[in-house]
Amino acid sequence: MIIWLASYPKSGNTLLRSILATYFFSDDGIFSFDHLYKIGQFPSIDFFKKAGVDISKREEIFKNYILAQKQLNQENNNKLKFFKTHSCFFSNENSSFSNLENTLGAIYIVRDPRNVVTSMAHHYQLTEKEALKRMNDKNSFIAKTETHADIFLSSWNLNYQSWKKLKDKVLLIKYEDLISQKKATLKKIFEYFIKLGMKESSFDNIKLEKAIETTEFEKMKKLEKNVEFTEAVVDKKTGRRKPFFNLGPKNQWEKILDREVKESIEKDFKNEMQELGYLL
Repeated sequence: MIIWLASYPKSGNTLLRSILATYFFSDDGIFSFDHLYKIGQFPSIDFFKKAGVDISKREEIFKNYILAQKQLNQENNNKLKFFKTHSCFFSNENSSFSNLENTLGAIYIVRDPRNVVTSMAHHYQLTEKEALKRMNDKNSFIAKTETHADIFLSSWNLNYQSWKKLKDKVLLIKYEDLISQKKATLKKIFEYFIKLGMKESSFDNIKLEKAIETTEFEKMKKLEKNVEFTEAVVDKKTGRRKPFFNLGPKNQWEKILDREVKESIEKDFKNEMQELGYLL
């Protein structure tokens, strides 16, 4: 069964994946990118190839999301498996992102959109206004690459709202809490895993402490300088990968965000931001 690690892009998914991957897939609790890659991403092209889906047709891929997930679960004898996704949890008459037969649960990581916009601008090489336009686009996709299929992203607020519909199946985590209250937030996450059926006796606090220590932002940023991180995008000007670990906790919208963009975000996403405590 699948536990989704879901988020809108640039919201802290990589940090959470890094901690969990290091805890579950390392022997000593010490982070490396090799551990991180053990948490796969959905929708990966390979999943649909294995299911015999025509990957040249977007509509065929979307129609067969659940088929691909069913096969993934069968291959793993329905054992627990994590997958990262930025997809909206969509459902319509032709296709659905997933269902409760394939989804055990989900952790949704959300971040203040005033910080998301600056991080997106850096990552995708956009202006802040261009990044905000994308965040407002309810029909937005992440384009297909050699490794993943088209991803239906939708807008920042609709992506968040779509995962909320899972109700007690989803655990909402704020990126800001993962930074400022890391141990308390991870305790909440592991309590959620126990609720989903993991054995409490299998948890190792010493190993988790080591995973937390070795996934501190500055340590990962330093590691990226020496080891290529394949999720970093290629700079259009230099042809080299841009640093994925850019500002992290130092990305503070109060200091760097254009005032007009700030006001637009607070207007466009007012309801969700108030609900999440980002606005009074």
